[in-house]
Amino acid sequence: MQIKLSCKSIILILRSKFGRDLYGVGIIVGKTIAEIILSAKSGNVAHASDIVVAQIDLAFVQDTTGPLTVRQFRAGRFKKIASSLKAAVFLDHVAPSQSREMSNDHILLRDFARQTGALITEVGDGVCHQLVAESLAKPGDLIVGTDSHTVTAGGLGAFACGMGSSDVAIALGLGKTWFRVPETFLVELKGKFSEGVYAKDLILYIIGKIGAGGATYKALEFGGDGVSEMNMSQRLTVSNMVVEAGAKVGLFPSDEATRRFLTEQGRTDHYKPIVADSDAIYQKIIEINMGDLEPMVAKPHTVDNVVSVKEIAGTKVQQVSIGTCTNGRLEDIELVARILKGKQRYPDTRLIIAPASRDILVAATKAGYIGTLLEAGAAILPPGCGSCLGLHQGVLGDGESCFSTANRNFKGRMGSAEAFVYLGSPATAAATAIRGEITDPREFL
Repeated sequence: MQIKLSCKSIILILRSKFGRDLYGVGIIVGKTIAEIILSAKSGNVAHASDIVVAQIDLAFVQDTTGPLTVRQFRAGRFKKIASSLKAAVFLDHVAPSQSREMSNDHILLRDFARQTGALITEVGDGVCHQLVAESLAKPGDLIVGTDSHTVTAGGLGAFACGMGSSDVAIALGLGKTWFRVPETFLVELKGKFSEGVYAKDLILYIIGKIGAGGATYKALEFGGDGVSEMNMSQRLTVSNMVVEAGAKVGLFPSDEATRRFLTEQGRTDHYKPIVADSDAIYQKIIEINMGDLEPMVAKPHTVDNVVSVKEIAGTKVQQVSIGTCTNGRLEDIELVARILKGKQRYPDTRLIIAPASRDILVAATKAGYIGTLLEAGAAILPPGCGSCLGLHQGVLGDGESCFSTANRNFKGRMGSAEAFVYLGSPATAAATAIRGEITDPREFL
């Protein structure tokens, strides 16, 4: 990976020194995807570091952060949700509920949706970020959610970001909120993945190189000829994890792959092309040859603690968790089933599968993937977040290690603060489940 300052970023540096006047003296500059969307939604010419007030297309909450949003919405004396946006409530993070308190929060959220007309998805429908991608997000949308992985929708060419519960309460009531327009890093992708290497390996590699705070409040925009080699499932995986490098958003252009995905979801009319201007200004350009990548793993207890699989092959694990909003899509489940077909999980290693949505579970069942996984010894969880946030359905005990396809491995993330979480691709997870130790997936492909 090469990181360099763009020549065009000289203008950005000048602008940071001399301010807005640079744009009023005849210098015409193009826009990044983030600037294009925030310009359209604010009705102003928006450039990096500007403050804009922009109209929101979709605001949503989930069941661990949503109750506070509802209480703040009511404390703000809002009577109804702004008619200019779509609102959604997702019961997904702790679903089915594991406690009386959570069940009461689910009641609160159901009542709020009934009273305001907000869309609500029920227990077992799936993870908010997957459902947003399947049914709600459109290229060019401005989306806020009370969850940091709201950035997932950037794979569709939407400016999507997480906000605090109080901020989203205000957005629900007013239909708009303010943004500082982020500077943009261009991640220029070249070539295509080698066998056994996937989108999860790419984003882990990026996070490992730039660090957990390396893109704080930046837009990570993905371009280059390598983008055309990536389908929507892969793009959603990458966008999902940009926040682990501190990024505000992760944006892919809206192109033919986007159109195909929307058509498959019965939403062809939601397609429109979104692409950065050819003379857009980037603060940095990060060049990556996808063919040079290899399977990667994030070691405990930070997502940027990244090494190649071969460096830690043989590390024993007691649990393998496959799914979540990062890697619970049909493509992921098919890959895992292909590797596990005719094999068994290691006797001392639990294997947990959580499809990202009900539609994915239905499709995986019809295709025979779920049967293959059950025969291999897997436990299938209801579509949802599962064990990812350590509240139920796969909580780790003291001293246990888990290999997960989720997006975070912080100390205590999946239960005990004395446990260890490793992150990697579904292929690496499947190979690890067979051996009971971290294993290079290319041995099984």
